[in-house]
Amino acid sequence: MASSLINSLFSEAILSVAGLTDYIQELLEEDNQLHRVWVIGEVSSSNNHPKGMFFTLQDPDAKATIQCVAWRSQLSKLVQVPALGEQLIILGSLRVYPQRGQYQLNVWQALPAGEGLQALRSRQLRQRFEAEGLFDPQRKRPLPIHPETIAVVTSPQAAAWGDIKRTLKQRYPGLRVLLSPAQVQGELAIASIVNAIDRVEGDGRAKLLILARGGGASEDLACFNDERVVRAIAQCSIPVITGIGHQRDESLADLVADHSAHTPTAAAEKAVPELITLYAEHQQRRTSLYQAVTQITEASRHKLHHLRTRLRHLGLDQQLHQEQNGNAFQHQRLLQVTSKRLSQGVQHCQLLKEKLNTLDPQKVLKRGYALVRTPDGTIASSTENLTPGEELQIQLGEGQVKVKIIEIVDS
Repeated sequence: MASSLINSLFSEAILSVAGLTDYIQELLEEDNQLHRVWVIGEVSSSNNHPKGMFFTLQDPDAKATIQCVAWRSQLSKLVQVPALGEQLIILGSLRVYPQRGQYQLNVWQALPAGEGLQALRSRQLRQRFEAEGLFDPQRKRPLPIHPETIAVVTSPQAAAWGDIKRTLKQRYPGLRVLLSPAQVQGELAIASIVNAIDRVEGDGRAKLLILARGGGASEDLACFNDERVVRAIAQCSIPVITGIGHQRDESLADLVADHSAHTPTAAAEKAVPELITLYAEHQQRRTSLYQAVTQITEASRHKLHHLRTRLRHLGLDQQLHQEQNGNAFQHQRLLQVTSKRLSQGVQHCQLLKEKLNTLDPQKVLKRGYALVRTPDGTIASSTENLTPGEELQIQLGEGQVKVKIIEIVDS
């Protein structure tokens, strides 16, 4: 009964051991981030085996451990063979073993965790950003063509700030340039750069942001590879140009920015067009437009002259005079024909009128004839249907009389 109660309460939530393990295996082994992962730790135990080397990598700070294996075919390729007590940087992929309920790191490479550690961390961070799509060209925004206000994030004491101001003033006089000061080197540089970008966002006047500093050693430029700086650039609401003074390697800030330049001066040149060049291009367009209009005007004049010459050769004035004379003749002829037809029509109407007058019953009656009607109004033309004593109505030339038949006399 207890089992049935448990099943009824938790039937939707209960997983088998195999089901849970399969789910964990899918999460770990299908995660793209774990297909190629860098891990740093200290070797706490190791065991040589015919199939390869099995060892445990331990984090001394958090006391966490992970089981690792470097298969025999891979051992000769390792830069550093794992040994007890050594700190290594491991490149590998995670593999879950359901039978033991464990996961293990299959090692591809092992490096000593000394020189080059910062570069490796930067590479790992870069891979993560690439997986997130922060470096995707599709997300990069175009620069405004004629920005009215530009913000610059750099150190006010650095030569980069002077180079940028001078370049912007020479190329685009009248441009408003806002400085959001920041430290661009040292332990405080990361937070300082992030805060400077936030100030530009809060101000809201700038349409473009330049993040710049002069040249320096790789360790001096480490702040531009920090995750917080990279994400601040990625989340900035306006386009960002980086002008970091290095040409050998691109920083993560360069990769995430909408546009990048090798020096602060180059960044300023990319930010605005050169006014002198714009003016020269404008003059060139004016000249080209004037030449095009002149050519079209001249061509139109030649065409008009040609058409006028053709019109003179066609003799249109004479043709028009002939057409006018012809129209006048046709007009006169039409008047004559119409007048004749009208006269004939009047005569014909008069004739018909006379015929109607001769056929008018009233005039016939006035000549002494009479019209006889029976009581129902029928005209009596014979004595066939008449009877003595029947009343008749006689219509004369003037007036009517009623009579009664006394006698019917056969003709």
